[in-house]
Amino acid sequence: MNRQTPTQIAGESGLRADLAAIAAMIPPGTRVLDIGCGDGSLLEYLVRAKNVDGRGLELIQQNVNHCVARGLSVVQGDADTDLHEYPSGVFDIAILSQTIQATRRPRYVLGELLRIGTRTIVSFPNFGHWRVRLSLALKGRMPVTKTLGHVWYDSPNIHLCTIADFLQLAHDVDARIEQALTLDGSHTKPMRSDEWGPNLFAEGAIFQLAKK
Repeated sequence: MNRQTPTQIAGESGLRADLAAIAAMIPPGTRVLDIGCGDGSLLEYLVRAKNVDGRGLELIQQNVNHCVARGLSVVQGDADTDLHEYPSGVFDIAILSQTIQATRRPRYVLGELLRIGTRTIVSFPNFGHWRVRLSLALKGRMPVTKTLGHVWYDSPNIHLCTIADFLQLAHDVDARIEQALTLDGSHTKPMRSDEWGPNLFAEGAIFQLAKK
């Protein structure tokens, strides 16, 4: 079977670009934990199209109810406090999509993901993007962009970071980077962890990590 590209998956499933890219990284039949799974769109696709053993952890009860109504195995929980309940290595892949910047303890959360899953996939918006820098420089105010769509006082994002910041965090928790992608609108492309360009030009990033 030919591996589908993120563009093909997005067209088939209606997933947003970052979720389609994550789906393309996950082999069929694996055990997956989706943390901060939202309405379950990614998890439902993985269960249906890739026959994964998929579980979810979601903070907002309304989203949990929606997931359960779709037949998904999702429980209510907080990544900042509840990940210790999962045994080490119980999942092949632990996913944290567009959520790490909304956690209170990003280092703890990433460390727990690496403990729980053989591999970890993390995506996040890049606060180092040139439009963000330009907005701060010219207006002197916290920017509102397509990927950072909340005003500062109404934002769930409490630990915004750049790609360079995340690379340092990965180093600090002794993680090995296996795959890295930039995210710009509906497009993704591979990047090297030592490139400086993505930290300035990418709207977001997706990393696949494993414990060293």
